[in-house]
Amino acid sequence: MDRLYDMLQFNSEFVEKKEFEKYKTSRFKDRKMVVVTCMDSRLTELLPKALNIKDGNSKIIKDAGAIVLHPFGSVMRSIVVAVYELNADEVFVVGHHDCGMSCIDPGETINKMKENGISSETIDTLESSGINLQQWLHGFDSVEDSVKGSVQTVKNHPLLPKNIPVHGLVIDPETGKLDLIVDGYKHRES
Repeated sequence: MDRLYDMLQFNSEFVEKKEFEKYKTSRFKDRKMVVVTCMDSRLTELLPKALNIKDGNSKIIKDAGAIVLHPFGSVMRSIVVAVYELNADEVFVVGHHDCGMSCIDPGETINKMKENGISSETIDTLESSGINLQQWLHGFDSVEDSVKGSVQTVKNHPLLPKNIPVHGLVIDPETGKLDLIVDGYKHRES
């Protein structure tokens, strides 16, 4: 359980040996894109390689399932900031096959919360306050439909310029093969 100290020791050596120099890049690169993808660790190195993204060529936002859940949540805020402050001019929503969010059981997750010390009273208070934990924790039944839904949330956002293409793709975490779900070039306004 000393991961923190191991990381800090490694980091100290990383900085001392100037390993960071090979990763230096600008915030504003030629490929001005923002990618919303899943936090699945299988995609950490595979996704950028499969998309031909070089270090610094994109802003990558990761969350559970690559789901843009709320139009004014932190994922959408990050997209808006990427467009207006970091010059992103395309958005890619990239889900993946075999995603854990496709088989999550919200009831079981809530039981695990309780087993780890979250009281039933806390759960009840959240539910009585209008937070539907079952719905909030539910992932999706179809990754393709989930990607389409997230693309629609982004594309229809009132603060996003209508000329920004919003694409939807699904990647195979075993092979890196991409399936095009939504071609944002065909659905953008001039």
